[in-house]
Order: sequence, then C-alpha cells, then structure tokens
Amino acid sequence: MASIFSKIIAGDIPSYKIAEDEKFYAFLDISPMAKGHTLVVPKQETDYIFDLDDTLLSEMSVFTKRVAKAIQQAIPCQRVGAMVIGMEVPHAHIHLIPISKESDMSLSNPRLKLEKSEFEEIAQKIREQF
Repeated sequence: MASIFSKIIAGDIPSYKIAEDEKFYAFLDISPMAKGHTLVVPKQETDYIFDLDDTLLSEMSVFTKRVAKAIQQAIPCQRVGAMVIGMEVPHAHIHLIPISKESDMSLSNPRLKLEKSEFEEIAQKIREQF
C-alpha cells in the first residue's frame, strides 16, 4: 500500500509544494512546528531513510540543503533545523524547521494551526527563493 507521502507525490492528496525534481519532493507540513516547516521526501518509497542507497541519500542531502536555504531566505529565523525521526510515516523524510533557538525543535511544542491562505503564502515565499 502506498504511503501518504507517495499519494502526495502522485497528486492524489493535495499539498503545498515547495520544490520538486525527478527524485525528490518538498512540501509544507500540514501540522507545522513553525511557519515554513517543510518535509523533504524521496519519490522512491523507502520506509527508513538509512535504507536509501548511498547515492540517493547523498542526492537527498543536496536537495534538502537547497530547500533549507530557500526557507531561510523566506522565513525570519536564525537557522533551519533538520530532524529525521522516521516513525510517523513509513516513507523516508527529513523535517526542515525554521528556528531561532534550540527549544524550537522540541517535539513537545504545540503545533501551529494555519489557514489555507497562510500555507499558500508561505509556500509561495519559499518557492520564490528556491
């Protein structure tokens, strides 16, 4: 059965796309820890990020860096934190979260509730920097 991320990549589930190429897809998290919280996923459905072959993992890191740089230019923050947990969806992914202090990365922080128009505006700002 396809993961929810595979369905997003295929366009079966809508998303706020940030960037895409032939191997990767980046989109806003719909339950964000901060405005601009983005997920980067490989199009190849692989459950665990460290099961990706070395070449694909390396390419994913480079793609993720480009997305992080775009986020940092579009969203006021000190840094863009990266987090790999891998438990919530059985599809490899990296969370990119705009942060101003270390505690901004805490999983115990409440998630933001944003309107569709806010997601669209944030996605557009980041896409313009990609």
